[in-house]
Amino acid sequence: MDTKAYCLSLPRAVLDYPFGDTPMVIKVNKKMFALINDEGDVSLKCEPLQALAYRDMFKAVSPGYHLNKEHWNTVKPNLDVDEELLKGMIRESYRAVVNTFPKKDRDYYLNQL
Repeated sequence: MDTKAYCLSLPRAVLDYPFGDTPMVIKVNKKMFALINDEGDVSLKCEPLQALAYRDMFKAVSPGYHLNKEHWNTVKPNLDVDEELLKGMIRESYRAVVNTFPKKDRDYYLNQL
């Protein structure tokens, strides 16, 4: 799966490089929901208990690299996380960010999914 392309397929997702040439940062409404490094590892926002559960279930999932480890996981694609699960994690991260928006904006973005 092309992780970057999938992230950018979500409503109003945009690519940004706030830290220089790398990593790629995918945002919605100026808020980051995915960070992709040179190796293709993707960091995603997650509810704290779910983040811990993913780390326990999959070797590919670790605490977010250089991010708040309570709310972010880093996933190494092509280990033991299949494509559909990774897509679900990406959507979950997108929703977690969108859920912080004011209600009228939140409803707009969530209705686009």
